[in-house]
Amino acid sequence: MSRPTASLAITPQLLLRAYSIGLFPMAESARNDALFWVDPQERAVFPLASFKVSRSLAKIIRSDRFEIRIDHDFDAVIEACAARTPQRENTWINSEIKRLYGDLFDLGFVHTVESWKDGRLVGGLYGVALRAAFFGESMFHRETDASKVALAHLVARLRRGGFRLLDTQFLTDHLASLGAIEIARETYHGLLDDALKASADFLVWPTERRLGGDEILTTLRAPPIAGA
Repeated sequence: MSRPTASLAITPQLLLRAYSIGLFPMAESARNDALFWVDPQERAVFPLASFKVSRSLAKIIRSDRFEIRIDHDFDAVIEACAARTPQRENTWINSEIKRLYGDLFDLGFVHTVESWKDGRLVGGLYGVALRAAFFGESMFHRETDASKVALAHLVARLRRGGFRLLDTQFLTDHLASLGAIEIARETYHGLLDDALKASADFLVWPTERRLGGDEILTTLRAPPIAGA
């Protein structure tokens, strides 16, 4: 379900309210400032208890090839997510999306998980945390596996912090290979309602703490926190 809307009417508070009832905004293209609300018939989510870490990905995580930073450079992350690439000539991240999510970042509702190497941002993601739900918005990579490692760190953090829902909006082959599944809208809304009744802590590990790959893998292999 999509509804055109006047972008000037959207505030950070309205955006949070939309997430709480299962809606998220998109634009037709980066060049089009208008936004519309989306509530898909089928929704993609990551069951937090069954995130798939292949043997090769586990080796990369354990190697600490990438330094993972949290909430370090939101502007750089969203610009990278919005950038055109040979594989992606256009994106839905327009100037209004950047403004709104920048405001939510300043308010503490948007978070980034960033992969750095040799002082360069080479991959990462951003999303919205609301109660015990995390809404993944976009991810990017400039080096192979940089976004996968960032995603693994995200899932470990969500598990450790007591989150119940990781929403990834639409299913892709890439996300499915990591354990994402597609569920009906009604099922998603039920999971969302449950997550919004619970509390969680995205910053259960402080942003200044640099987590090693062994700790991330241990967290991913441990039983989920009760209720999560």
